[in-house]
Amino acid sequence: MQDTPKSDFEGAWKDITTAGQKFAKMFMENLPDMMESGKSVAEDFQKFTNSAFAPENERLKIFEIYLTFLQQQIELWKQLTLHRKGNDYTPVITPVNGDKRFSSPDWEKEPYFFDYLKQNYLMISRLFNEIITSVEMEPNTKKRLLFYTQQYLDFFSPSNFLFTNPEALNKAISSGGKSLMAGFENYFNDLKHGRISQTDNSAFELGKNIAGTPGNVVYENDLIQLIHYTSPVVVEKGLKPVSTRTGQKSASTTYEIPLLIIPPWINKYYILDLQEDNSLVKYLTEQNISVFLISWKNPGSHTKNFSFDDYVELGIVSAVEHILKLTMAKKVNTLGYCIGGTLLGITLAILAKRKRSLIHSATFMASMIDFSDIGALGAVIDEKLVTKLENELTGKMFMDGRRMADAFNMVRSNDLIWSFVVNNYLLGKKPAPFAILYWTNDNTNLSSKMYLSYLRNMVLENKLVKKNALKLCNTAIDLSQVKISCFVIGTKEDHISPWKTTYKTLELFSTRASEKEFILGESGHVMGIVNPPVKKKYGFFSGGKLNPDSEIWLKTAKREEGSWWSYWVKWLKKKSGKKNISDAWIKRKVYKIIEKAPGRYVREGIER
Repeated sequence: MQDTPKSDFEGAWKDITTAGQKFAKMFMENLPDMMESGKSVAEDFQKFTNSAFAPENERLKIFEIYLTFLQQQIELWKQLTLHRKGNDYTPVITPVNGDKRFSSPDWEKEPYFFDYLKQNYLMISRLFNEIITSVEMEPNTKKRLLFYTQQYLDFFSPSNFLFTNPEALNKAISSGGKSLMAGFENYFNDLKHGRISQTDNSAFELGKNIAGTPGNVVYENDLIQLIHYTSPVVVEKGLKPVSTRTGQKSASTTYEIPLLIIPPWINKYYILDLQEDNSLVKYLTEQNISVFLISWKNPGSHTKNFSFDDYVELGIVSAVEHILKLTMAKKVNTLGYCIGGTLLGITLAILAKRKRSLIHSATFMASMIDFSDIGALGAVIDEKLVTKLENELTGKMFMDGRRMADAFNMVRSNDLIWSFVVNNYLLGKKPAPFAILYWTNDNTNLSSKMYLSYLRNMVLENKLVKKNALKLCNTAIDLSQVKISCFVIGTKEDHISPWKTTYKTLELFSTRASEKEFILGESGHVMGIVNPPVKKKYGFFSGGKLNPDSEIWLKTAKREEGSWWSYWVKWLKKKSGKKNISDAWIKRKVYKIIEKAPGRYVREGIER
């Protein structure tokens, strides 16, 4: 066995030391924030203590819950004894559906240790949540307590530690310790990069195996690049394909009303053009829809501090005007995803006030306009947090996009944080290539002016649903002025845009009932959207009775197999006019190709 050169050890030690100094500096810089957050959490727990142990009836409820817990503990030992003796037994508690932390059969092999650790942990988790839920408190305080408590419970799961994770221990023993050495290597690599690896980033390249649908950047300004995706050649009846030998012609046909896609700018646009087999953009072009898509500029120190007004005027309005100029269409169809849908709703209200009839229909995909219930993030977004961010970001050009990514990861910490801690460090595995997680980690900064306006006016104070309460682009926002055809898509397990909140969008507009539609896809905010028909993975619900109560809609809706893409595109085609031999407009002088898709803007990384 050859000795490792001393210089290699010195280099590795220098890298680790540098990374440690970097982390220490980041910790010290953020210490005031952490202390303030800790103070806020302590205040909430103090309110809980006062509410839980002062009134006698509350103490009695907690005692009854704890007594049930003790009875379950006795039953647990009884069942574990049966298990240890090889008899049939029934677990006292099992993980909820989707909880993969204890899926390894190794958890069942030592009843008095690993099986006990698992079930006891799950019982304690339930105990904490039941006690907090049972206490009469101010709803927002209770929501915050449940959120913070879940973060602590997730952290202390026995699956997260080597000596209480049987799968990791067995892997270490069977590999002769190599899995642990690989885990340390993975840890130090992640330490240098300042984040936990969730996928193999080296497996993807923009424009090659991700964001690769052929298209052209046909317009740009300081905030957007506008990409046009040309439809594939479709051979019409009676026509033959182009042949270099015979000179015969074919016809490429598209519908006369083009579609503009408005993606979120919290992430890069290409979640809707991910890979060849799950690209919504590619699917739409194959359906002969003329697709345009906005690629947002990644804000930095050398860009303007863009406001929400800019996102309306330089974003949607300028894109729509350029599309109409290029195609000679009279109107466009639109699709907004996530915050892109929020922006679309605002733009529709502004155009309605201006009496500009530029948009024919609007699709809102996992988007919130009414922010009365924002799900798990509502537990931490309050007046204190927004005021703190206003003090921190006012006068700054942008907010580091990784902070937003970390917030989303916390909402699903078991799936997006702790599962990778176990995989990368305890099991010593490299994360597998996964295009969606590559996109998730391709962060974008947020303009501070836009972000602060969004947080206070929309998320915290919910001004969009209050007639004329919010003014943007010198226009008071009144969503009831919007009367165009609307299609809303929610996803059942969405932790970012809860489906019952997205459902409320249809109530905000004055569109005729016959021109409104809602469907509910299965899975969540991303997986439920990236759901191509060829995968045959998730179904959807449609045809429910439109009613202010979303539960009534769901009870009357019908579950259908297959992707909602197919269902929605039938609706879109009905809104897209005639099917013309329309690609001739591409040859007009106004159609100028700036560069090939995916363009420069999407390649811009965040400033460190």
